Amino acid sequence: MPAEPPLKVHQAIARALAANGVDTIFGLVGDANMFMIDSFVRDCGGCFVAAGHEAGAAFMAIGYAALAGRIGVCSVTHGPGMVNTATALVHGVRASVPMLLLCGDTQDIGHSQHVAQRGFAIAAGAGFEQLRSPRTVAQDVARALHRAIAERRPIALDVPDHLDWQEAQDFRPIVARIPESRAVVAASEDLDNAIGIIAAAKRPLVLAGRGAAGPAARQAILKLAARIEAPLATTLKAKDLFRGEDCDLGLFGTLSAPAAVETIMESDCLIAFGASLNDKTMSNGAFRKGKRIVQVNLEPAEIGKHFLPDAGVVGDPAGVAELFHHWLDEAEIPASGFRGEALRERLAADGQAAGVDSDGAYEEALRRLEEILPEDRVLVTDAGRFVVKVWTRMRVRGPDSFLSTVDFGSIGLGLAHAIGAAHAAPGRPVVLLSGDGGFMHGGLAEFNTAVRHGADLVVVICNDRAYGAEVEKYRRRYPDGAMDPGLIAFDWPDFATVATALGGEGLAIRADTDWTAAAEAIRKRTRPLLIDVRLDLLRAARA
Repeated sequence: MPAEPPLKVHQAIARALAANGVDTIFGLVGDANMFMIDSFVRDCGGCFVAAGHEAGAAFMAIGYAALAGRIGVCSVTHGPGMVNTATALVHGVRASVPMLLLCGDTQDIGHSQHVAQRGFAIAAGAGFEQLRSPRTVAQDVARALHRAIAERRPIALDVPDHLDWQEAQDFRPIVARIPESRAVVAASEDLDNAIGIIAAAKRPLVLAGRGAAGPAARQAILKLAARIEAPLATTLKAKDLFRGEDCDLGLFGTLSAPAAVETIMESDCLIAFGASLNDKTMSNGAFRKGKRIVQVNLEPAEIGKHFLPDAGVVGDPAGVAELFHHWLDEAEIPASGFRGEALRERLAADGQAAGVDSDGAYEEALRRLEEILPEDRVLVTDAGRFVVKVWTRMRVRGPDSFLSTVDFGSIGLGLAHAIGAAHAAPGRPVVLLSGDGGFMHGGLAEFNTAVRHGADLVVVICNDRAYGAEVEKYRRRYPDGAMDPGLIAFDWPDFATVATALGGEGLAIRADTDWTAAAEAIRKRTRPLLIDVRLDLLRAARA
């Protein structure tokens, strides 16, 4: 048999990615990445998700990584292709998501698409790696993948286009291996201090963040909380981790329900696992008052990131929770008694009050959606005024079924995240709740991407025909109505018609009317479905 021709650099990159388990790339084809993408699909059997815009492609990779728990990969061309990922890079850094951005580059400084890509990536907070030569393809790809996973942030791998058709000399794929995190926690003064604080607590409370959302950590934390009779709570990113468990307060922070706030303020000790304890979680410092704080995290940089706890323990949350439990037993420390009938009655009464339709048509819409949407769904939320009620009213199976997109405070990121989530969780429907402004900002271009790639996606637009958060700010500043509503209120196109024109299905419904048609459309969906929920602007402003 004749010997196979030597691999070209673009082919070697594709094979290096495949050797590292990459089976999906999100991107937009241009002259600097088209041959690599072609080889990845044709020679390696990979899946390429062709986005409508580079920003969308990068957010798809981020959504994929966040839900799948593995690296997301995005490929773009040079210059504007790279620059169009700016918001996604910053968002990925803030969200601590491992993502590899393969960006073509040109060495011709006179090229219309030439830009200083290294400086751009670093300014966004991302890391940067250079494909150095045809001889170093395997090493350079593996190093970029390793850094993205280890550093939990986007890493840009710069690929000069003049190398594409050169021979990849002595190519042998290298697999980037990340050492496993060990559950062993060494004895230390920090560990002793933490155990002492917990032992002395009269009203302890246990908090879990996204870093403690795995099944082993969940079980160990539940066991510890039961042992010390502490109520449970989660950060937003660990939403519904303890749903249905005894004395679950739900969300901890500025989103907490009234009964949860009362309980948090009463507690004298907070034991936080896998949470960075940012200002939102700590209600701008209010939830630190009157309590000693123990912070447990596998990442040393996360401990004391926002304020110094009374005790910080670096270690796997599951292992540390088990150690706490063991030493409390050894010392025969009695349970606190903070979990009791009075607390259970308070939480039950608060839950009943939450079911009262106090905010009109919008809460009615959310309640109806909760009833008719598929139960085993992945929930993705865009950003906007509408979203707080979604976070507190709509349920998910657990943190592995939920993505928020607010790490950089931008609207319009939800639909691309949802497409990434659909590829990370095939076989499960993905539900996106978005505002009308967010959909027009970033969703319009990518709804057709969902159609083209057959995503099982339901998009619900909470449509008040305005930038709702800005409406609220105007109303507070100008209670007499002295403002130009044209600055923030819009005559959008009919979203249901737009969805149909883009190849999906769409229907419009008023929030306070019969939902039978929406339920039927969800049940019979065969393509991405958009439901335009029409809200009254001023009523929604009070929601």
